[in-house]
Formats: sequence, structure tokens, C-alpha cells
Amino acid sequence: MAHRDVSSDPASWTLAQRASLTHGQVAWDVMGDGPPVVLVHGTPSRSVLWRDVAPLLAERFTVYVFDLLGYGQSERNAEQAVSIRVHGEVLAELVQTWSLEAPALVGHDIGGAAVLRAHLLEGTGAQSIVLVDAVVLRPWITATTRHLKAHLDVYRTMPTHIFREVAAAHLRTATEQPMGPAAFAAYFDQWEGEIGQRLWLRNVRGFDEQDTADFEPLLDGMQTPTRIVWGEHDRWLPVDVSAAIQARLPAADRVVVPAAGHFSPEDQPTRVAEAIADFLP
Repeated sequence: MAHRDVSSDPASWTLAQRASLTHGQVAWDVMGDGPPVVLVHGTPSRSVLWRDVAPLLAERFTVYVFDLLGYGQSERNAEQAVSIRVHGEVLAELVQTWSLEAPALVGHDIGGAAVLRAHLLEGTGAQSIVLVDAVVLRPWITATTRHLKAHLDVYRTMPTHIFREVAAAHLRTATEQPMGPAAFAAYFDQWEGEIGQRLWLRNVRGFDEQDTADFEPLLDGMQTPTRIVWGEHDRWLPVDVSAAIQARLPAADRVVVPAAGHFSPEDQPTRVAEAIADFLP
């Protein structure tokens, strides 16, 4: 299997390989050598979130990265279904496509919910799980997104340049430290213009807290070793949420990352990479 060259420059981040799956085509790549680790990003980001984490993990592990369906370089259109349920099914199919039996699964934001759906509901084996500022327990839809969801017709007809400012302002609250222009563009370019507006609202339309309610009853009995990694200053899912998740999981510990927000891998990639690597055998 060909392994990618690594660059931490967000503008140069690209995924070289493609998988044609039941729900659509997914862009992915792999680096490093060792036990398999799968990194799953959330919304409204893409795999560029892991650009400084993946190379550090690749010193000891074979690291798989991909763009969620509907994000980044994966297949994207305004009509596709991109719910957490779908993301869980896509992840399960990807793990099968890669012929992985029980990789470590690492999920950020809704990627965490996708990991748990794949593991608990789709039967995907996992040697261990790491939940990074993850969507797990209800309620998880942010106040901004709830407003968007309640007024989709208003935001659908909003002039694109005004909607852009609303979406961009929300994204800027994802980090504790202001993102540089290149990093911000790497996340936000996929949401630019009229089509970007339609895609962002497609995501919002697909958010359904039933998709996590489906696995919540299974958490208390989950014996898979789990580490919870959380930004101390997460403004989307406050740090007390991480304690509530830990209380539900019998085999979980928790690492709180200082000077980090919801996008903790963006704010503190080295600390997040260490929290992941130190947990894995």
C-alpha cells in the first residue's frame, strides 16, 4: 500500500486515494507503519484537522485519514444524505474496505458519534476508541445550529455574502486561539459561495439527535477501552460534557487539553497526538 508524504501546510493537504462505497465516493489516504489507527473528523471541518496529529501518530502507527461523505474531497452535493447514521455506515464500510479487523478508532465532533455507531450498531471491531470533543450524549446541537435548523427557509434565501459571515463567525468560535488565514481557508473553502451555503444547510438539515439516542443505552455496558480527550475551553461542547460521557463508560479515562477549544487538534495538535498515542498499546 502506498503511503503519503506528509506536509503540515493546510493549503497543501490532499487525499490521494478514493473508495467507491454504498453511499458515495470517499477520499482517503494512509501514512506510517504499525497497528492501524483511523482518524474521523467532524463538522464543519475535514481531514485537514488531523494534518499535525497524523504525522506524529504515524511514527508508531499506520494512520488512516478520510473526508466524511459530503466534506472536503469526498463526494459532495446538496441532495445527499449526510446524517450521523450515514457516517457510521460509511466508516464501517471503509474499515471493511481497508481489511482492518480491530483498529483504534478516533473520532472528533460528529466523527465520535460515527465511531460509536460503527462500533456499537454496525459491528465494527475496535481495539480501542478515542473520543475527541465528541458528539455522544444529547443535547449536542449547538445554539447557533439549532437556530439555523429552526429557520432553514430564512437561511436558504439569505443573500450568500450575509450567510457567509454567519457561518464564518460560527467556525471561528471552534478554536481557543484564532486560526491563521491559511488554516481558516482550509476549513471554510468548502462552504464558500452559493453551493457552499446549500451544502452547509444540507448538513444542518441532516442533524438528528436520534442518531446518538440509538446507541446511548449501550454505553453503560461498553467494555472497549476508551479515552476521552477534550479542549478545556470548548465553547461548542463544554468540558463538563466530557465528564458526563466518562461517567457513562465503564472502561474510560479522560484527558483535558489546556489552551484548546472545540477543535482541540487545531489548537494543540501535539498534546492531542500525545493523548492518543499514550493510550494506544
